[in-house]
Amino acid sequence: MFTPAKHSSPREAMGRYVAAFASTPGHLDFARFGPPSRPVAAAASDFWAAAALGDVDEPAEALRAREQVARLVGAHADDVSLVSSTSLGLFHVAFALGGAEVLLSRGEFPANLYPWWRAEDLGILRVRDLPAEQLISPVTPERIADALTPSTTAVAVSAVDFRTGWRCDLAGIREVIGDRMLVVDAIQAAGAVDIPFAHADVVIAGGQKWLRAGWGTGFVTASPRALSAMRPRLSGWTGVEHPAGYDGLRHPALAGAAHLGLTNGSPASARMLARALELVGTVGVPAIEERIAERVDTLIAELDAAGADVVSPRRPADRAGIVVARWTDGSAAERRRRLAEHGVAVTAHGKDRLRFSVHATTQLEGLPRAARLACAPV
Repeated sequence: MFTPAKHSSPREAMGRYVAAFASTPGHLDFARFGPPSRPVAAAASDFWAAAALGDVDEPAEALRAREQVARLVGAHADDVSLVSSTSLGLFHVAFALGGAEVLLSRGEFPANLYPWWRAEDLGILRVRDLPAEQLISPVTPERIADALTPSTTAVAVSAVDFRTGWRCDLAGIREVIGDRMLVVDAIQAAGAVDIPFAHADVVIAGGQKWLRAGWGTGFVTASPRALSAMRPRLSGWTGVEHPAGYDGLRHPALAGAAHLGLTNGSPASARMLARALELVGTVGVPAIEERIAERVDTLIAELDAAGADVVSPRRPADRAGIVVARWTDGSAAERRRRLAEHGVAVTAHGKDRLRFSVHATTQLEGLPRAARLACAPV
């Protein structure tokens, strides 16, 4: 896990971290997209300037990114594969793991549903729905324990729920599932909350949200135990030994997470991801989480004061950077449009909910105004 550099005080390090980003006072939509830092933008620009001269070292760019991912998750670089999105990473894993039965909630973001459904369509595995009265029911160790069967070989969850901001208890889930595989979609958590990823067998995340690495960046990490259970069903020519042999023969799969390779990735994306993770490393995830928590506290208090019905978790241990407010009159879309007209970006979920999401760089002084605008009569 990242910890801050020791050559400066935490306050100074955080000041430099915040200063690395352009001011976006109205952006309260990090659960959808986190604007990249200036260093990430410069990394992309510098890469393409060098690429225009033919100066590209693809393996070095990929290794740099994989090493940074390994630091974030607490893995080994050999157990990291770079992907362009969470969806692609989940497809890789769903098709590679197989097994008798995968347990997951229908309340998951669709990116964590379709890969398992498509694998089921091909007979690779079976999907078992986590029983729930409604889609927004939190995924808890107790619910998972009640739903496990002798045939369950894997459980797929989101570290932080996209609808509610609920933070999964990965340690508790690991305790109840035993040696079954635990696959974690970490896109709403990675880089924003200090999640104990060591309890997971597989961690997958895109970099365009809380990591603020830009689109086309992402990763899969898989433990040696998970890798030993995988078969390279959705991998390609870059996931095998001697890929440039061009001999028309089927080559053996590479060892480690490299066997998930489908084709050559973008070295520009690898550089952007590496730079974003290096920036996170200057302060550490716990410090970023602390600032996010402060902003969540403020936003909840302001929404409460303005009369909103806050339905996301309030207890710090149960939440991340997402705050959800509900209006029973079905006015969420109209409220979102009004916020957008005043330069405030949020996401509407259905007719009755607005999802706010704040980062360490969010300006505290802008939250009261956002809450008042959201809650004004329509």
